[in-house]
Amino acid sequence: MSARPHRTGPSANRRILTAVAGLATVGALVAAMPAGSPEARERSHGHGRTVDVQLLSFNDFHGNLQPPSGSGGRVTHTNPDGTTKTIDAGGVEYLATHLRDAREGNRYSVTAAAGDLIGATPMLSGLFHDEPTVEALNKLDLDVSSVGNHEFDEGARELARIQDGGCHPTEGCYERGKKFKGADFPYLTANVTHEKSGRPLLDPYFVWKKNGVKIGFIGVTLEGTPDIVNAEGIKGLTFGDEIEAINKYTKILERKGVKAIVALLHEGGAPASSSYNYDCDSPGPGDGISGPIVDIAKKVSPQVDALVTGHTHQAYACTVPDPSGKPRTVTSAASAGRLYTDTTLTYDRRTKDVVRTSVESANHVVTRDVPKAADMTQLIDRWNTLAAPVANRPVGHVSADIENPAAPERPLGNLIADAQLEALAPADKGGAQLALMNPGGIRAPLTYTASGAEGDGVVTYGEAFTVQPFTNMMNVVDLTGAQLITALQQQVSGSNQGSPKILQVSEGFTYTLDMTKTGADRVVTGSVKLNGAAIDPAKTYRVAMNEFLSGGGDGFSVLKEHRNKVVGASDLDVFIGYLAAHSSASAPLAPPATGRITVVK
Repeated sequence: MSARPHRTGPSANRRILTAVAGLATVGALVAAMPAGSPEARERSHGHGRTVDVQLLSFNDFHGNLQPPSGSGGRVTHTNPDGTTKTIDAGGVEYLATHLRDAREGNRYSVTAAAGDLIGATPMLSGLFHDEPTVEALNKLDLDVSSVGNHEFDEGARELARIQDGGCHPTEGCYERGKKFKGADFPYLTANVTHEKSGRPLLDPYFVWKKNGVKIGFIGVTLEGTPDIVNAEGIKGLTFGDEIEAINKYTKILERKGVKAIVALLHEGGAPASSSYNYDCDSPGPGDGISGPIVDIAKKVSPQVDALVTGHTHQAYACTVPDPSGKPRTVTSAASAGRLYTDTTLTYDRRTKDVVRTSVESANHVVTRDVPKAADMTQLIDRWNTLAAPVANRPVGHVSADIENPAAPERPLGNLIADAQLEALAPADKGGAQLALMNPGGIRAPLTYTASGAEGDGVVTYGEAFTVQPFTNMMNVVDLTGAQLITALQQQVSGSNQGSPKILQVSEGFTYTLDMTKTGADRVVTGSVKLNGAAIDPAKTYRVAMNEFLSGGGDGFSVLKEHRNKVVGASDLDVFIGYLAAHSSASAPLAPPATGRITVVK
């Protein structure tokens, strides 16, 4: 096995990287040669003017070490005849096998990611501040990643620990005699700088080198990160314009003699189809994709040869014209380790640049029909053993199942909204008057029958975590009555018209939903009340919601127009706190009554 190529950067000597396997691949100038020809064999040993560099990439992994369940663990494939099928996908045991198989026969192979590798993670990783995920990423031989917004969920200090290692400052080391080593790969923060010095928080770029081949990576996160993370954790930092940061460090890399450049950008777009193999260059380059990434790609320096993106959890491999009008590859591999992208960058040794016309890229499914990687299975088993005492800790009691059915109003949704209102109603916590909860953030029911040895009616930490796994921070914001009504209308109109997303509401907030009508008219505006009083469109209300909603998630764009945001505890902490305060073995919590949303059919 050959040694992994040397990397350089502002702190290049900070870490020793592990190995990259593989043999050489074919270059673009003779790509049509038969695999067994003398010419192909010669080029497979790295001779000739060009070499093909394999770029493997993924994004928004979110600590999904175990195979994600439900729709979050499937991808859609479009067949040649236009029909579609779903494929079970994801799980780090399978991702490792797929990436290792993909590297076979590729002497020049580099693996990169576009952020949100940690944060909003399932219990197995989240319980341990994502140390299990970082260990797994190290074993995957990840070379480099940009930061995402979720890398800042626990603040800049914790991100530094994730990068450099060390035991957690309050919880210590999780295993006797073992200290967390940190990430073997660099996290890049080209547009995240210290306010006072202007210096990047972490390395802004990374240069991958092998046998004279040099490819620079510049990593940025979305400029709007401060709007969706806890302000306290990023105090003293500035999140700058993504385009300006990429273009700045492109010039710096060029001055250092690095002309082949890839941007790792935690911002994305929305393809016109949810199929991972959708041709978003049909009928023309980039015609099938929209969103922030399109405008960014059109303004990023033409010297950048490809953009690996994320954040929107979508799948695409498109070409979007650069400022000179030349087509350029833009990719995203959905989320949760369900896909990886394989991009061929043909490197010209004479110009030290990528032959852009030869760049090819495609997404591939992380299917579960391959052998599991044994080292990943061992890692999961080890952390599951450590998680068991925490996961099995009782945090509350219920008298019956509290379900999350398909009905517009859901008992579990009511419970969670009530918990959020109670926690954030105090003046020093935000002064919330009502709470809104997105239905997609409720991932499982609370069941009365014991799942283990805890006993019937006992809610364990692990069960509560399964209900609210994303660890979204709670926000309290100002919204006008008119904006509140618009938010209710957006449940059943616009992007949600075909598949309504009905917000769960706290006690005291009521309205009528007339399903005999269409679009926004389904919300009977005169019926919207708070504690019996009609909502005044001109009045301002303090509303609690998670950061996903306050950022306009699930098509609730009006919620982004909020003002005077206060960031609170995580949704999970709020939920567990409510269970502890309102239930006991002798007085278990009963399912909340419904009746807040009146539905006319």
